Amino acid sequence: MEIKNYLSSQREKVEDALRRYIPEPAPPFAEHLASMKYSVFAGGKRIRPILCLAAAEAVLPDSDIQESLLPIACALECIHTYSLIHDDLPAMDNDELRRGKPTNHVLYGEAAAILAGDGLLTLAFELMTGNKATSLSPKQQLEITYIVARASGSFGMVGGQALDIAHEHQDYPFEMLRTIHRSKTGALITASVEAGAIGAGADSRARDALLTYGNCIGLAFQIVDDLLNATSTTEKLGKTAGSDEAKGKATYPAFFGIEGTRLKARQATSDALEALADFSSSADPLRALAEYIYTRSY
Repeated sequence: MEIKNYLSSQREKVEDALRRYIPEPAPPFAEHLASMKYSVFAGGKRIRPILCLAAAEAVLPDSDIQESLLPIACALECIHTYSLIHDDLPAMDNDELRRGKPTNHVLYGEAAAILAGDGLLTLAFELMTGNKATSLSPKQQLEITYIVARASGSFGMVGGQALDIAHEHQDYPFEMLRTIHRSKTGALITASVEAGAIGAGADSRARDALLTYGNCIGLAFQIVDDLLNATSTTEKLGKTAGSDEAKGKATYPAFFGIEGTRLKARQATSDALEALADFSSSADPLRALAEYIYTRSY
């Protein structure tokens, strides 16, 4: 399939929904809501929500399940965006550029950026549990909310960021790097795939396969991120290139070199594709997404 066309159409679908779900800036909260919307619509590939929708499509092709899952997909994007706002703060990674634009705190100040992230995080749980997702059963909503919460919190994305910061400028074993990657980046990607599987009512076999796929592409995504940080340019990335080395972060290139890292990313991608072996062509978007994540240049 033509992945660029698929990504474009799915991204448009997600962004239309985000415009519906995120309140328009209006008094007395106009500045706060404007800061939230700034980061949500400052660009982005919408990979996590698209993975959620594609996983559901793999289980229930030719259905309206994607429309039913749009609130969940948008919640995932809100959580991802909140994490970027907070990661960029001076107390964290101290970045002034994100997606080729000034980071939230550069435009709105640190306090406003923190609150913008807080607002997006809590909006995500409103979307996952509110009546906008009426076609999902209460059981499905609860299970998805639990999985996304755990992937986002102290045993997932937040914990991974804490470990990443705590281990800057330190030598540590490869297993710690894997833990950081699985938590900081992989957990929410895996949860995005699993949320789509739950929303589509996948049986245990299909769900396990999709969980394996999610774990593998989550790993591939972060390995490629490490690779691009070391080899690409700030102009291409839309954020500061070479920042990992400057901040003393351990990365796959630091352990395996550039070519070894490419091989690790290729293996993770191959493992993801193998996990989909029993799916029909309905999983072709997931297959194409795996290859896209491996070959992306920004």
